[in-house]
Amino acid sequence: MDESRIVEVEESHLARVYHRFPICIRRGRGALLYDVEGRRYLDCMGGYGVSLVGHSHPRVVEAIREQCERLIFCHSSIYNDVRAELVERLIEIAPEGLEKVFLSNSGAESVECAIKLAVKYTGRSEFISMVRGYHGKTLGALSATWNPKYRKAFKPILIPNFKFVPFGRLDRVEEAISNRTAAVIAEPIQGEGGVHIAPEGFLQGLRKLCDEHGALLILDEVQTGFGRTGRMWASEHWGVSPDVMCVAKSIAGGLPMGATLARSEIMDSLRVGEHTTTFGGNPLACAAACATIDIIIEERLVERARRLGGFFMELLSNLQDLRIVRDVRGLGLMIGVECRVDIYNVLMGCIRRGMIPLYSGRNVIRLLPPLVIKEDELAEAAQILEDALREEEQKIG
Repeated sequence: MDESRIVEVEESHLARVYHRFPICIRRGRGALLYDVEGRRYLDCMGGYGVSLVGHSHPRVVEAIREQCERLIFCHSSIYNDVRAELVERLIEIAPEGLEKVFLSNSGAESVECAIKLAVKYTGRSEFISMVRGYHGKTLGALSATWNPKYRKAFKPILIPNFKFVPFGRLDRVEEAISNRTAAVIAEPIQGEGGVHIAPEGFLQGLRKLCDEHGALLILDEVQTGFGRTGRMWASEHWGVSPDVMCVAKSIAGGLPMGATLARSEIMDSLRVGEHTTTFGGNPLACAAACATIDIIIEERLVERARRLGGFFMELLSNLQDLRIVRDVRGLGLMIGVECRVDIYNVLMGCIRRGMIPLYSGRNVIRLLPPLVIKEDELAEAAQILEDALREEEQKIG
C-alpha cells in the first residue's frame, strides 16, 4: 500500500481524535524510523515515551517470537510462568515497599486501578491532583487530569471529587488535604503539562502530608519510569517512595501493558472480582516486558539516560540565545524546550529536516528519544531543532 492510499484509508475510517504528522512510517530500528519511501527520521518522539529501548530491539523481538510459538494468551484466572517471572522482576526493581502488582494494558488503566485502590483502602472519596497534571482520558483518569480542553465535553460524568492545586505549591496542598482525602496523585515530572520538574522538597512534602492525614501518595510514573530521567524511577531523585505507583508506556518494549504497584496491605484491600481485566498480564506482553527490563539493566540504560541527558542538555542550552526560546529544562532524556510562540511551524520544520519531535501544548517542544540513541544522533537532532527554531525566528523578524 503506497503512502497516499494509507493516508486516505486512515483519514476516511479512523476516528479523528489524533493530531497527525504528515509522515507514514513503515519500519524502525533503534532510534531511527523510516517512512514508506525509505526516508530516515531521528525519533525524538519515542512513541510518547514508549520506545525507551528503541524500535524492534532484537531481544524484544526474539522474546515475542518465542512466546508466540509457545502461548499467546492466558487469562489471569490461570497461573502462568512468564507472568510470574515478570512480577518477580518488577518487584525487584520497584521502590521500597511496593510488593503487589496489578497488570493491565495502558497508563490510563494503571491510574484507574490506583484510584479504586485509594477509595477501597481508605474508605474515603476525595482526591487531590495537580494543575497541568495528566493521567489519561478514561473517565477515572480524566477526572484526575487537569486540562480543561480534555474535560469540558465530559464534565457532567466525571468524578467530581478531585481538587486541583498548583504543582509545586506545598502550601496549597496543605490547605486542600483533609481527613476526607483518599489520595494525592502527582507526576514527579509533568510531561504532557510541559516537562515541569517537581521543585526540591515538594514530593518529600507530599509524602509527609499524606502520612499525617492518612491519605495515600500515588505517583504516576507512566512517562518517567524505567530509567527515562536517569534513575529507574523519577521519584528516586527526591528519595520518595509512594504508596501506589502507576507505570506503562515503555514497560513492554512497544506492546500494550500497564501496571499498578502498591504496598501489600493496599492491594490486598481489593476482593476477588472487584477489579479485573481480560488482557492484563497476557503472556505475550509479559515476555516482552521481561526482555525490556533485562535490556534496561544489562545495557545500563538508566546510567546512559543520565549521561546522554547531560550531553543533550548541553547541546540544547545554546537554544536559549534565541529570542523565541523561553526555557530549556529536563532530567535525563526527558526534555522540554519552551517557546514564546506557537511551535507548529517548528515541529513541521524538524520533520522536513528528518527529525520527529513531540509537543506539550502549543508552546513546548518535548523530546523523549529512545535511551539507545547515539551521541551523534543526538547532536544531529539538536542541530535540526536549532535550524527549525532559527527559521521560525527569522520569519517572525
